[in-house]
Amino acid sequence: MKIEDIKAVYFVGAGGIGMSAIARYFINKGIVVGGYDKTPSTLTKALEEEGMSIHYDEDVDKIPTECKNKENTLIIYTPAIPSEHQELVFFRENGFEIQKRAQVLGTLTHSHKALCVAGTHGKTTTSTMAAHIMHQSSKDCNAFLGGISKNYGTNYILSDSEYVVIEADEFDRSFHWLSPYMTVITSTDADHLDIYGTEEAYLESFRHYTSLIQEGGALILHTGLKMQPDVKPGVTTYTYSRDEGDFHAENIKIENGEITFDFVSPVGNIEGISLGQPIPINIDNGIAAMALAQLNGCSDDEIRNAMATFGGVDRRFDFKIKNDKIVFLSDYAHHPKEILQSAKSLKEVYKDRKVTALFQPHLYTRTRDFYKEFAESLSLFDEVILLDIYPAREKPIEGVTSKLIYDNLRTDMEKMMCHKDEVLDIVRSKEFDVAVVLGAGDLDNMVPEITEILNNKLI
Repeated sequence: MKIEDIKAVYFVGAGGIGMSAIARYFINKGIVVGGYDKTPSTLTKALEEEGMSIHYDEDVDKIPTECKNKENTLIIYTPAIPSEHQELVFFRENGFEIQKRAQVLGTLTHSHKALCVAGTHGKTTTSTMAAHIMHQSSKDCNAFLGGISKNYGTNYILSDSEYVVIEADEFDRSFHWLSPYMTVITSTDADHLDIYGTEEAYLESFRHYTSLIQEGGALILHTGLKMQPDVKPGVTTYTYSRDEGDFHAENIKIENGEITFDFVSPVGNIEGISLGQPIPINIDNGIAAMALAQLNGCSDDEIRNAMATFGGVDRRFDFKIKNDKIVFLSDYAHHPKEILQSAKSLKEVYKDRKVTALFQPHLYTRTRDFYKEFAESLSLFDEVILLDIYPAREKPIEGVTSKLIYDNLRTDMEKMMCHKDEVLDIVRSKEFDVAVVLGAGDLDNMVPEITEILNNKLI
């Protein structure tokens, strides 16, 4: 089904961050958009206010009538939805065209110059940063992002530009549907082993992804990755990192809560880059985003100005309180390498302050596969408050609990385990210097209450 033939779109799993961006694309086109999600959220409420019809019970009778015409209705589902879901079964048995979110994005990559960002971690911030640079420039762009941009209050940008910035998700091999014009690969640390089985299969998936880059395009690869790219003839490969590679930074200064550096590039160096969100890991992210933008014609001034005004992404080093007495932030980090980067960044910026992490592990399988790596990364903090595992799509695995991580934490550090319903009382009773909520589960829903409690302590 061609996009121009679609009269209605129905989402099975509407409230995911990536799915909602596609929903907004169709809402903006004036098409009837409906959907199901398991749980109401701030995001689903916003979608309803924008014109989407959403219900929260698994019920075929609640599907809007306009979405029951198989001739002109596209069904989009997330792989997180079980195959036996009643509504998905209804659409399948009645011959509707059913596509994954990634298939729809793949269609868009054939009609635009797609600038994609893939990787185990860093892809949301890097793609959002690249979208901000492009959108603020004379080039402009569309964008489908995996997080809410603080600059725009959304995960979706619509324009008439020939460019589209896409966060390329490796979960369930979704990014294999894409046809990038240029792509960044930030990292390939093994993840989603419940899907891939082995690290080798995970790396092979990234190798295949690089073979999909269009001739005349480019691969911008972080230095030191295990994967071996397999690009077509006519695709240029560049490397990047904070300190080395074709694109890198020099003259880095981290002081008084600010970060500045010079951007070194084969296209042309840019002096005096200032990070609007001054976190050390954003030097890496910024190098990649600037490389994408520069290779597609953004000027030095456009890049410099956009980097200075980048406001960050919700739940990615998302500061809620930031003063001399207390710093509190939320970070989506849920993989050991992401937590490692979070810890390193916070300890680099706040060298002489006590940093506490409140961590809710995400998925039983990820905890089972990486509990020692989680403990190693968390041990870089001064204090850890460890919650129960957030199951998401999974059922419990015997013997797999947060205690696996707890027992492997550094023995000389401050640490404790708790249930989620105990968190607010713990926050009330303890004194914090720098505190960060980590994880991809639902602990983040408590961040507003934690913020209020901590702010009240300042009064």
